[in-house]
Amino acid sequence: MEDPGFRTNVSLVLDRNLEAGRGDQVAVRCGDDEVTYTQLLALACRAGRALADRGVRREERVLLVLDDTPAFPAVFLGAIRIGAVPVPVNFMYKASDYTYFLADSYARLAVVDDAFWEKLTEAAAGSDTGPVDLVRPQDLLAGPDGDTFDPVSTHEDDMAFWLYSSGSTGRPKGVVHRQVDMAATCDTYGAHVLGLSPGDVTYSSSKLFHAYGLGNGLSFPFSVGATAVYTPGRPVPDGVFEAIERYRPSHFFCVPTLYNALLNAPGAKDRDLSSVRLCLSAAEPLPPDVFHRWKEFYGVLILDAVGSTEMLHCYCANLPGAIQPGSSGRPIPGYELQIRDEEGAVQGSGGMGELFVKGDSALAGYWHHRDKTRRALHGEWFATGDRYRVDDEGFYWYEGRADDMIKVGGQWVSPIEIENALMEHPAVSEAAVVGVEVDGFVRVRAHVICAKHSAADVPAGLDAELQEWCKSRLLRYQYPHMVEFTDELPKTVTGKIQRYVLRRPAGERETAQ
Repeated sequence: MEDPGFRTNVSLVLDRNLEAGRGDQVAVRCGDDEVTYTQLLALACRAGRALADRGVRREERVLLVLDDTPAFPAVFLGAIRIGAVPVPVNFMYKASDYTYFLADSYARLAVVDDAFWEKLTEAAAGSDTGPVDLVRPQDLLAGPDGDTFDPVSTHEDDMAFWLYSSGSTGRPKGVVHRQVDMAATCDTYGAHVLGLSPGDVTYSSSKLFHAYGLGNGLSFPFSVGATAVYTPGRPVPDGVFEAIERYRPSHFFCVPTLYNALLNAPGAKDRDLSSVRLCLSAAEPLPPDVFHRWKEFYGVLILDAVGSTEMLHCYCANLPGAIQPGSSGRPIPGYELQIRDEEGAVQGSGGMGELFVKGDSALAGYWHHRDKTRRALHGEWFATGDRYRVDDEGFYWYEGRADDMIKVGGQWVSPIEIENALMEHPAVSEAAVVGVEVDGFVRVRAHVICAKHSAADVPAGLDAELQEWCKSRLLRYQYPHMVEFTDELPKTVTGKIQRYVLRRPAGERETAQ
């Protein structure tokens, strides 16, 4: 008798839609193309056979450098179907980054869109770990239809796929996820926050290579037979608005930086978002000002949440009827949260410390980083590296990364609180706050992008005005001692601010893109 721990292969999500009679339901809309669940299963099987024919075997890694098109889920699920391990990576990286990914993952085959072929050719040529076979997705999907085939039997703890961390504090790490992790996110965030049904349509500005986007555009809609909208290319305000107006999604997923850009886009108030029932946000804290302006413009709530690549998706979220703007919400059923101080003691209401989370979607470990795995996993608990506090109503409030908090005059200062206050000023478009040492003392420095002025023509006295603005809204010590105006903030390719870059002297700063 087969062990009940087997037959958990992720790609069965497609088979189950056919078994439920949803084979003719559209799984993916992309441009003018529509792919049904029957067609997507056939494509996944075709991709799996083609990979096997090229020598890919069980547990071997396959690097995916793909934009958001129907080829992504076909190749991703096709690889898992034969027991291989797809490794989607950001297509905006440099050739040298792909050389690192190929070497670190031992991938001998990479599936690459034409737009990124030149970068991967250069990366493969620079690899010293052996030859790499580069394949275009259309070559994997171009064969005869053939019959579908059952996925290989996989144990729930087998590797299913990897995702590389965003590298906000250094070089990306391979995050290993198991066959059961996707189902765990569908049973938690998917069930308790989204509540999708087969008639729903999801659209995510975050790409499928990102943990947030992978859930939004693949696991959540596919788990219930809903339709996912894919838009290739980098998300820009006009393109996002056009996609919403064309495809009429019921659920729109975005990140705070882009929500802010959408609000500030010309003609934003006139755009038609009437199809959208829920707006979701994650990847960075959502400023209260953005929440309120969005509601004013479109009459739709943004449900902010917190998650991570390591937990695969969100584990704490705001819900309709249970929202505190500026907070990350409450624990999603299926996850447990703790706040621990520097000595490891669990903190109650009002306490501040590092956030720990427990849930079934947690990573198996970091590839090639045993030391970091041991520091991050404490039994069933994952140490997020985020500092939080919890209020009397059970809402969790982000206070910055564990290494981002600023201690000034013996008082902890949250960069997020100062950034949120600065963002409420009409002259500020974006802001990032860090602690720097000046004459042996820690001081707070704000890096500000002005809404209507370049860094070279900022009005005189605006720095002092922003300092007083913060003093009038926060505790007296929670203000920037220095204000530095800039035209660009250093960010990772997924849009997270790299505070460690901002801490460097001005002449040494550079983005890690």
